[in-house]
Amino acid sequence: MNGPAGGATAAAPALLVLGLLLCCAALAAGYFAVLPPRPKVSVKRVVPAAGQQSRLAQLTAAATRIIEKLLHQLRGAPALATALEAAGLRMNPAEYIIIVASPTLIVAGFLLTAAGPLAAVCTLLAGGFAGRFLLGHLAGRRRAAFSAQLDDSLQLMASGLRAGHSLVRAVDALSTEAEAPTSEEFARIINETRLGRDVGQALEAAAERMQSEDFVWVAQAIAIHREVGGNLAEVLDQVGQTIRERNQIRRQIQTLSAEGRISALVLMVLPFGLGGILALITPGYLARFFEGPIGYAMMAAAAVFLIVGGLWLRKVIAFKF
Repeated sequence: MNGPAGGATAAAPALLVLGLLLCCAALAAGYFAVLPPRPKVSVKRVVPAAGQQSRLAQLTAAATRIIEKLLHQLRGAPALATALEAAGLRMNPAEYIIIVASPTLIVAGFLLTAAGPLAAVCTLLAGGFAGRFLLGHLAGRRRAAFSAQLDDSLQLMASGLRAGHSLVRAVDALSTEAEAPTSEEFARIINETRLGRDVGQALEAAAERMQSEDFVWVAQAIAIHREVGGNLAEVLDQVGQTIRERNQIRRQIQTLSAEGRISALVLMVLPFGLGGILALITPGYLARFFEGPIGYAMMAAAAVFLIVGGLWLRKVIAFKF
């Protein structure tokens, strides 16, 4: 009972606690590296002495420069910058890579010594996918908020037009009175028009950035009004009513499909949850899958089936109307 298996079982909780502490330390290091505390300014407004950066700040600055050079050579900076902008994160691509890579490398190094190279490689791949998934999730949530605020935005714009304001002035009012992300997007539209871009082109670019079919209708309605004339306030009211009805149908569909989405989430998380519990309770139970080619083949087949099942569940619960 007190053999190697018992010692490994007793050491598993200690390794888990050590791994959690390392993850917390990595997150804290990444936070203070990207968002360092501002230097305190004295009452006499004395400029703080230069060259007093910490070792961590200097290391982060050097890593940021190296990553920026690599992104410039690989031409990946514009795509990542666009993804960060769509997600609403105010940071450059190098800073985001450092935030994602720091905890991933620490956890991978810990698993390399505790579980072997395969677990470390899987952690690195999972960290990359997690960073990309986070950007997609934040961008989707931001676009959903923009679509939910579009009805109120159109009402506010129509009210401004009825009050005698021009289209640009009504858009400017939205940039200051609406909530984010609507205010941010309309502020960008105003800035683009001040730099000489046409209002219709700026609206179409905003619709493309937010991937909003409803806002595409708004941009098209404004473009048609600028060509043929008419009462733009009434046109916006009609478009707003259509968008309101579409949002009502969308909420009904989300309510009816909530059970299916929760079931799909449980089914996708269940294998990883059971695997983690088994790894903590009986580490030797899952170790047999990594002792020969048959075990690796079974793990590969399970991964393929899991991906196919996830795609099928996503197709089942996704409704387009």
